[in-house]
Amino acid sequence: MSPTGPLVIKIGGSTLGSADTTFRDVAALANSGEVPIVVHGGGAEASRWLEAMQIPSRFERGLRVTDERVLPVVVAVFAGLVNKRIVAAINAAGASAVGLCGADGRTLECRLADPALGFVGEPVAVHPEAVMALHAARIVPVIGPIGFVPGSETDQLVNINADTVAGNLAAAVGASRLVFLTDVEGVRGADGTVVRRLTGKDARSLIADGTVGGGMIPKVEACLHALGLGVEVQIVDGRHSGMLLASAGAGTTFAPDGA
Repeated sequence: MSPTGPLVIKIGGSTLGSADTTFRDVAALANSGEVPIVVHGGGAEASRWLEAMQIPSRFERGLRVTDERVLPVVVAVFAGLVNKRIVAAINAAGASAVGLCGADGRTLECRLADPALGFVGEPVAVHPEAVMALHAARIVPVIGPIGFVPGSETDQLVNINADTVAGNLAAAVGASRLVFLTDVEGVRGADGTVVRRLTGKDARSLIADGTVGGGMIPKVEACLHALGLGVEVQIVDGRHSGMLLASAGAGTTFAPDGA
């Protein structure tokens, strides 16, 4: 039986701008009774602030290397500036939103993913009680991609790829659907065209042969994680007005192997 929990939306890329209808669409869903959970990125904004502070940005397999100089900046940008801009935009569109990050309520418990990446977290447990309390109150939770590694005296804050956050959170809340709104039309195959329906096996093959690379790798891996736990997953182009409200058949939909 398919999950019947909330819709989870991950917004990133150009959908963090003002040229689309994403925030109005989120508010419309909330006011219709389908209160979504929003997860956001904001890597371009973080890179701008790091550049202004003369701190270089480095990436490995689409993940930002987060050392002791980078970490305070990404926490401030993801859990602060970007998060509150999105909250303000959804509120202005007529819904009620509250911003959190994965450290709030100890929502996203992590381990360090790889010493080479520095303070980058890999979720090991999701504690969604704070998120679901807001959802139950018909308030849109807006989640920034910062988590924590448990400590004896203080928890260590960590940067988490936002696509990974979306996949893990969707699985934890039994989401009815996970939609990635981004600035690409979908996952492209070896011939460069968008693959409308992609099985887990085929997606892994595209990663293995290099067809899927860079920042699309964690996005596809997050899709596969959620798919494996029974969540319907779709990547769509958020640059088109109303895409969130009329996304059926658009972009790339992930299907179980053999489906």
